[in-house]
Amino acid sequence: MIEVLRAGLCDLVMDVGRPGRRMLGVPAGGAADPAALAAANRLVGNDAAAAGLEIALSGPRLQFPLGGVAALTGARFAARRSSGAPVAWNETLVLAAGEVLSLDRPESGCRCWLALRGGVAVPSVMGSRSTFLPSGFGGHGGRALQAGDVLHCGVPANEMKLLRVSPPADEAEGDLRVVAGPQAGQFDDVGLAAFFGTPYRVDAASDRRGVRLAGTPVSHRRAELPSQGVLPGSVQVPPDGQPIILGWDGPVTGGYPVIAGVITADVPRLAQLKPGDAVRFVTIEVEAACELAAAQWTFKELA
Repeated sequence: MIEVLRAGLCDLVMDVGRPGRRMLGVPAGGAADPAALAAANRLVGNDAAAAGLEIALSGPRLQFPLGGVAALTGARFAARRSSGAPVAWNETLVLAAGEVLSLDRPESGCRCWLALRGGVAVPSVMGSRSTFLPSGFGGHGGRALQAGDVLHCGVPANEMKLLRVSPPADEAEGDLRVVAGPQAGQFDDVGLAAFFGTPYRVDAASDRRGVRLAGTPVSHRRAELPSQGVLPGSVQVPPDGQPIILGWDGPVTGGYPVIAGVITADVPRLAQLKPGDAVRFVTIEVEAACELAAAQWTFKELA
């Protein structure tokens, strides 16, 4: 059980999402970096698919009236415990009864994930406990957490071991690797040069539906086309020429040309982009993208 004393900017209950619902117009959604949430869950003895909290840009202040076991992964936020004990990332945290955990702003990146032993117990909607803000369902009443909310935990699935996890190294060094999109041929040399040759900045209007970019407009021959299926990581170019990288809660179809697609191995990196960050695109061949598996987290038992 936890009580929300102060809500962060956008604290959402998330699990691995609801795949297989796209024919109903519902994206898979779920944690922006499922591997990070799965790692946090393992640290507290949960199944990988257990629901936890996804925290973005500014964190909450949470009280544990009965104590609890938790773990944090993802971006490191300025954090403190009322007990004065250190707040370690990527390892198991044991909190005393009445202890308060406060998260402020990230030192770098954008999002972190908080797992609680037993998982966050909220009703499953369409096979998932994830919050889907655009339609207001799932999670805690279909919304971000607010001060005064109380969350309960389920029954632990596994025996807990004290572990430390090491996140995968970021080998791409800030660039997003992409493959050519289905409408890449509709962009002229000037547009392609702008897209691949100039940096973009993440716009403040970005959210889980899409990472909006600002920079040199990408010119193209056709501003709109019949709707087509799109996925997280698809890079659409609307009439104003400012690219949009579709996110986890983005639409399942779209009518803007797709110039490129972020490779599967790099989609989790979108979770850490925040307003003002620089983004550059680097193209690779489809065959090379298929060979690039997502980097793995590694675990070490402490006791």
